[in-house]
Amino acid sequence: MTILATKFTPEVLLSAPRRSPAVPNPTGNLALYTVSQYSFETHSKKTAFKLLEISSGHSTELFDNPAYSEPTWISEHEFIFINNSNDQNAVSRLMLADASDPGSDAQVIESFKCSISNLKAKDIGNGTIALALTAPTSASGKMHDALNEEKPLSTARVYSSLFVRHWDTYVSKHKNAVFYGAIQKDKKSGKYKIQGSGLVNALAGSKLECPVPSFGGAGDFDISKKGLVFLSKDPEINPAMWTKTDVYYVPLKTFTEEKPPFPQIVKTGELRGYSASPTFSHDGGRLAFTRMRHQQYESDKTRLMLIPNIEDLSNVQEFYKTDDGKGGWDLRPDAIVWSNDDTELYVTAEKEGRQLVFKLPSSPLDAKELPHPLTKEGSVTSILNLSGSDSRLFLSSTSLVDNSSYSILDPGPSKDRVLISSVSKEGKTLGLSRSQFDEFWFKGAGDYQGHALVMKPSNFDPAKKYPLAFLIHGGPQGAWGDSWSTRWNPAIFAEQGYVAVMPNPTGSTGYGQQYIDDIALDWGGRPYNDLVNCFEHIAEHLPYVDTDNAVALGASYGGFMINWIQGHPLGRKFKALVCHDGIFNTLGDWATEELFFVIHDMGGTPWENRDLYEKWDPAAFVGEWATPQLIIHSELDYRLPISEGLAAFNALQTRGVPSRFLMFPDENHWVLKPENSLVWHKEVLGWINKYTGLDTTGLSFDVEDISLR
Repeated sequence: MTILATKFTPEVLLSAPRRSPAVPNPTGNLALYTVSQYSFETHSKKTAFKLLEISSGHSTELFDNPAYSEPTWISEHEFIFINNSNDQNAVSRLMLADASDPGSDAQVIESFKCSISNLKAKDIGNGTIALALTAPTSASGKMHDALNEEKPLSTARVYSSLFVRHWDTYVSKHKNAVFYGAIQKDKKSGKYKIQGSGLVNALAGSKLECPVPSFGGAGDFDISKKGLVFLSKDPEINPAMWTKTDVYYVPLKTFTEEKPPFPQIVKTGELRGYSASPTFSHDGGRLAFTRMRHQQYESDKTRLMLIPNIEDLSNVQEFYKTDDGKGGWDLRPDAIVWSNDDTELYVTAEKEGRQLVFKLPSSPLDAKELPHPLTKEGSVTSILNLSGSDSRLFLSSTSLVDNSSYSILDPGPSKDRVLISSVSKEGKTLGLSRSQFDEFWFKGAGDYQGHALVMKPSNFDPAKKYPLAFLIHGGPQGAWGDSWSTRWNPAIFAEQGYVAVMPNPTGSTGYGQQYIDDIALDWGGRPYNDLVNCFEHIAEHLPYVDTDNAVALGASYGGFMINWIQGHPLGRKFKALVCHDGIFNTLGDWATEELFFVIHDMGGTPWENRDLYEKWDPAAFVGEWATPQLIIHSELDYRLPISEGLAAFNALQTRGVPSRFLMFPDENHWVLKPENSLVWHKEVLGWINKYTGLDTTGLSFDVEDISLR
């Protein structure tokens, strides 16, 4: 379905096609991706596999089945994928299809009685394709048989250690593990079959779990002809209190070993925090990954690491290592790709509102100079080799006006980047253009400059004045970037007639580690004063913005800041406020699940540092709350429980401040379901438009309006 929007509305945002990163085949002439699209007419989602011809940018649909996911190349034209059919005979199936024969039926390679995911494949020679995937396990270490699971008579659950619940689910006894195996094509039948005794749990007999809950996925492990590497939380320390995740190596030769070698831990000295992105070199002999230093700080700087010889785990090297332990490169590398000849690394890293690609030698000994970016704009979401014989890179990206684009990047001196496909024609089919984007720097609360991004209406006239939508990001160690979002999309506010300004105050990522670290112990200090300065900069330097007609909105830490602003002078500058999943009482944050976060940022537990909890407590200033405010919260938000939203709404109502409470019983920290998200957008826009005087036509429908009286 192709859309052409005359105005970018919530319906357009939520019904626009959503594409996965595309993955080139071994020869680099084709790429596979999935695309999904929601229809508000049928209240259903369509999901399809698409085949992209890279030379022309033309796409062909291969399968239209919502149960199909994770297409993965195993040859120039064959790919495997997962079928989550969940019928009486199987929960998941491993399937095979031929991209050179569109319309042909897919073949079943193996069926499973549990849900499998995070599929990876690697040609290890002699016609053998090594596989790895993840699945929940039973107490015996076998795949959990979900089809024949005996249902308990009671719903009671008893816990004697943390976690009790994580993100949006109560923790189950069924831990995830990585299973490995191999497939070969049978000479008689011509069909692929799993070799040996089937898939084997690589973590069997250990206390390890992979992927790492709650957001771990295929990036938490990798395979090569040398074996398997994976990430796991340290089983000897409390996962709610500490962030430490380690890299483990399981040497394998054939991927048919019935009993895997016990996982070998990679030790990294004083670097004891999160590990991420374990990535084998093409020859399988080396391993690159990232590692943080602090084991109770989820936003510490990631260091790029190398094991030069996977058979010698004692030799682990750090790129840009410095004597003071801070590291010489003040950015945080993320995704990692090896060049075809394994002499260079390409990594993504966030810098000043963009997710860029950087190039550096693949050995720390050769990395004398800090890497320079190969890209300039937008946010790269996936970086892959185009093919084994082509040194160029295949990028998947987004921006503030383009929800999905594929391009080819020459990593050589030219840095040429050629657009292959954009699902929105670089924003045009959504009614958006790059001319709407702007940015500025402002004086921070200390000896530094703050940065803010700007989205203007598509019909922007510099001679006119527009109301201000002041958007405050979450994290707090996060940032607004030149990237697409279906949850908080600045263009939605711009197309309502606002100038949307997205400041990145103290604590924001992409501006050096010290800028990130400085928010700890100072939640309502420098970040708040940065926002005050940003607002004053807008009033003084952006003549097309009417700061006398302004609203402020924020979620998560941004929600905390809305509640904080409400009790301080900046709160009187706004006509209305919107708080999504915000903290009302800092002591209430101890109902969260990942306690390491609040312990780090508040300098300890409440019994160790209660004064700081009280210093940055929005509830302590509730006597000053006076600006109309919309509160949004969800029942399944275990990161910031709904009691925080209810408490803030109760305070507003008790004080007689115009207020409204929107809740979702079936959403978590985010609002993900399209129909719920549409209600979210219309409630938010209807609320702020009411106070700024913008047109609310089409936004004033009421869900069940319940008044607590």
